[in-house]
Amino acid sequence: MAAANSPRALVSVSDKTGLDPFVRGLADLGFEILSTGGTRRFLEELQIPVLDVSAYTEFPEIMDGRVKTLHPRVHGAILGRPHLPEDQAVMAEHGIQSISVVVCNLYPFEQTVAREGVSPEEAIEQIDIGGPSMIRSAAKNHATVAVVTSPDQYADVLAQLQAGTLDEAARRRLAQAAFERTARYDAAISSWFAGVTREPDSDSSFPAQVLLQLDRRSSLRYGENPHQPAAFYTEPNPPAGSLATAEQLHGKELSYNNLLDLDAALTIARDFSETAAVVLKHNNPCGCAVAENQADALAAAWAGDPVSAFGSILGFNRPLTAATAEQLCEPNRFVEAIIAPDFDAEAIEILTTRPKWKNNVRLLRCAGAGQPAEPGLDYRRVTGGLLMQEADVARDPEEDWKSVTDRTPSAAELADLKFAWQVCRYVKSNAIVFAKDRALVGVGAGQMSRLDSSFMAAHKAGERSKGAVVASDAFFPFRDGIDQAAAAGVTAAIQPGGSRNDEEVIAACNEHGIAMMFTGRRHFRH
Repeated sequence: MAAANSPRALVSVSDKTGLDPFVRGLADLGFEILSTGGTRRFLEELQIPVLDVSAYTEFPEIMDGRVKTLHPRVHGAILGRPHLPEDQAVMAEHGIQSISVVVCNLYPFEQTVAREGVSPEEAIEQIDIGGPSMIRSAAKNHATVAVVTSPDQYADVLAQLQAGTLDEAARRRLAQAAFERTARYDAAISSWFAGVTREPDSDSSFPAQVLLQLDRRSSLRYGENPHQPAAFYTEPNPPAGSLATAEQLHGKELSYNNLLDLDAALTIARDFSETAAVVLKHNNPCGCAVAENQADALAAAWAGDPVSAFGSILGFNRPLTAATAEQLCEPNRFVEAIIAPDFDAEAIEILTTRPKWKNNVRLLRCAGAGQPAEPGLDYRRVTGGLLMQEADVARDPEEDWKSVTDRTPSAAELADLKFAWQVCRYVKSNAIVFAKDRALVGVGAGQMSRLDSSFMAAHKAGERSKGAVVASDAFFPFRDGIDQAAAAGVTAAIQPGGSRNDEEVIAACNEHGIAMMFTGRRHFRH
């Protein structure tokens, strides 16, 4: 039995990672360990002396453990202020002994509700009540109590205690982390309730309030420009195949702009079931192609705009092969970063040892990058608020497409139209895409008029536009865009339709012998 004046630590955790050496260290420092339920049994099996909280409170755990630490002797021990005689008198009167360290992490609510098919009853039983109460009590009284809420904190806390002090700044940092943890926990519970209680026939499918949970993954060298500080934040449980799950295998630190472009390249590559290569520059694809093998796909994608491809970001939906890596070693080729589901060992060797690439190219492995993205929400910050929408990742129903011209597309043209339409949604609007043999040959992006975008796409394509197809992310408002595409040699077009001038545009296509499809769906990307 510890001495009456021994310091006390209350330990009650769901995640027992790293608990053994930490609690042994506390015991070696003379701490008396109080614990509950499964944590107490875990420590007893390790032969660490432990006092059951029920023995201290003289009140049993009840309701299958729902009530364990919700007791004045527990919270009085945590919240009592040793510098106030009034607090000390109350503690002495009721047999309350101070607790100076609280070690607590919470029931795995987030992990539970992330499982497929979990019932509401299961989710509710994973809502921790006593844990957050203890954490908040300890964090409030951090002037005299250290609150430890993560196994990541164990080593540092123990080292400071062994050195003889856990100073005020350290206890304040622990308190901040504690309140962040309970805030995130409550936000996860609130979000889950919003999902299960939302009425299917309500006037909005979006919640009345949004509580975002993000963890800082890294500080960045700077933002879009060197004078802008920046950081990268990720969701606590990011979806598989997302940039937040990617692992950097090689290369310099990633920049803010690198991350934006990597995300765009990854999103496009994941949209294809065929072997695809994406060449991304300033958040727009300047090259994209599908082929039987990856090296051929990259060759066709790079040829889409070789000038713009210099200094680009590459995205792939198959593991990067040695043949693809060798192709990148050709003269006048330079890329900033590559993201793929994986990298062949020989490809890594080529891209990390050749003088051209050594210490330069950033390689990111993103397991799941070969699978299509799951439907989700897309957020955009505006001054003083947030825009939210469903992400534009669902494939368009091709059965709704209509041929609206005298001539219907040939099989080859239809294959190119499908490819062009698939890429067009990822180009900044106004977006015009020229494609041939399922590869980009010209892109017009982000112009204020569709005619300007058409001019840019034709200019980029040059002679390759002869026999190509054109895709427009929104309807052609006038026939001038079609006239320009026809002059460049385009033979087929795909667009949403829906303009008051559709008949004029269809007539222009018929005059030029262009086959045109209406999809009935727009894909602006602002």
